[in-house]
Amino acid sequence: MSEAPVYRVALSRAPAEEGGYFVLSYTGIPGCLGVGDMEAEAKGDGRRALIDVLDALKAVDRPLPEVKGAGA
Repeated sequence: MSEAPVYRVALSRAPAEEGGYFVLSYTGIPGCLGVGDMEAEAKGDGRRALIDVLDALKAVDRPLPEVKGAGA
């Protein structure tokens, strides 16, 4: 799959004492997230995770999560 639908995301940052890394999660897809030291890294990692999840769902003929809106 080369293009993924746009899903709502949440971007957060861990406390500095825990490393201050960024976490991007897809609010309608539990467990699908990206992590990175920089915001752009978390977004890229999350995008790759989303594509992998959607490909896996298609491979086993499961419906894709409903698109509920755009995010970050």
